[in-house]
Amino acid sequence: MRKALFNFWGILYHIWFYILVAVPILIALPFLILTTLSERTYRQFFWLARNIWAPFILYGMGCPPRISYEEKLLKHESYMLVANHTSMLDIMLMLRVSKNPFVFVGKKELVNIPLFGFFYKRVCIMVDREDSRSRMAVYRRAQKRLNQGLSICIFPEGGVPEESVVLDSFKEGAFRMSIAHQIRLVPITFLDNKKRLPFTWTKGRPGPLRVKIHSFIDTSVLKESDKKQLSQQVRQIFLQDLEEPGHAQIPQHIRT
Repeated sequence: MRKALFNFWGILYHIWFYILVAVPILIALPFLILTTLSERTYRQFFWLARNIWAPFILYGMGCPPRISYEEKLLKHESYMLVANHTSMLDIMLMLRVSKNPFVFVGKKELVNIPLFGFFYKRVCIMVDREDSRSRMAVYRRAQKRLNQGLSICIFPEGGVPEESVVLDSFKEGAFRMSIAHQIRLVPITFLDNKKRLPFTWTKGRPGPLRVKIHSFIDTSVLKESDKKQLSQQVRQIFLQDLEEPGHAQIPQHIRT
């Protein structure tokens, strides 16, 4: 009986999440459409997503962010943001991490999500990992966005792994791109997203979302042949956080 109640709570919690995702989109629909008509208005779209949509969902789920920084992002700088991928909350939490506008690089399959997919295909860089031409097009689009002063965000696992997997193997795209465009790489560990809102519909609960922003990695001195070593370096940083008892103790200098 107790297990059935927990499962029922988990299902309700997930339904509540999708309600929170949809409500601000529907309310702000005219503004969102206007700010996605052109790349020139992307910064306005990002502001709406970061300051209204994301906090509405995170605080509505009872999941306040707790963000610690080993190094702060500088205004008007472009970065390659990389983080572990465990939950739908990752998108909203990443928006709260960076005040600097950035563009997600993600799978084209996400365009099929009702309502969310409508805007996703207009503001994100989509990639078909089975198509080499699509992967090459990502580099051109990323360079264009970097030239506009934006940052790029990629989840290097390439998707959400099985719930039992602490951290999946990495695709090399984010690291190759960071080296090719000579932008600093920012490793970001999401410590609690999996237990707050996993992809299993019968699980999930409110609580803080701890995030650790690691010291940036300078890629200007690296070559394309260094991408594998860079990938392994970042993966080890994540594993060190995720495998520590209690999921790594966050320093006191935190921001909500």
